[in-house]
Amino acid sequence: MSANPVIAAAPPLAAAPARPAGLIRRLLRDKPMGAVAGAVFLLFLFCGVFADFIAPYGYNEINPLNRMKPPSWDYPFGTDHLGRDVLSRCLYGAQLSVIIGLSAAALATIISVVIGIFTGFLGGRFDMVTQRFVDGWMSFPDLVILIVVVSVIGPGMPQIIGTLGLLLGIAGSRIIRSAVVSVRENMYVHAAQSIGASTGRILWKHILPNVIPPIIVLFTTRVGAVILAESGLSFLGLGVPPPAPTWGGMLSGSGRTYMFQGPWLALAPGLCLTVVVYATNMFGDALRDLLDPRMRGSR
Repeated sequence: MSANPVIAAAPPLAAAPARPAGLIRRLLRDKPMGAVAGAVFLLFLFCGVFADFIAPYGYNEINPLNRMKPPSWDYPFGTDHLGRDVLSRCLYGAQLSVIIGLSAAALATIISVVIGIFTGFLGGRFDMVTQRFVDGWMSFPDLVILIVVVSVIGPGMPQIIGTLGLLLGIAGSRIIRSAVVSVRENMYVHAAQSIGASTGRILWKHILPNVIPPIIVLFTTRVGAVILAESGLSFLGLGVPPPAPTWGGMLSGSGRTYMFQGPWLALAPGLCLTVVVYATNMFGDALRDLLDPRMRGSR
């Protein structure tokens, strides 16, 4: 009498990535605050990209007859000590923040992904040596390194983007590495290795698609961190050189000098900076809750 054949259970498949339409519906239903923050983030991107068309005046258009005007219908954010429209300067400041924030965040994310995937998947001595270097790098204060680098090579947009991308990228590789370490132990990775798949194919086809959620969250949170760091540098006089308007430069220049005669000079860029950074971080937290399968909101 023959024994019944034993049917081996198939290994669980990797979770399929969430579709954009379904993700938006879940964001609106489960994370309304995150949806509002995402709308503010998109509005910020729109204002930054189309600042040349939205701004009613040029960012350095001087009119001495209208100096220190309080907020009105003609000047919703008032004017500064040279008669320049503060609203226009805030919009052009958003344009610079978009360029610096997205560029530095993208560079930081690429560095984090490259370091995190290779160290997390290969492991061994290579992982240990690389992570000790990351530990040493993270022990230095970011702002101090920024000030030293910009003081040596001079202020400017490429210097700020490169320095911030390197600083945040090396530190953020820890997050990607931890995700890769958990993914590489799944059955589909072992199955790919058993059939002789190359390391490059495993990394591209199996590891990278399953660590996309933390990569997206890392990118969104890095945008807010970069904007805040650039504003701090501009406040110290080490950011993008004038007359290009930045929110930090507006706070440290006319905002700090004339804040008692015209409080709107400090309130306008300060509120823009606060709202944008808060909305970016809230949007990143909402995406993390929706995309991370370990979080309750992901269900």
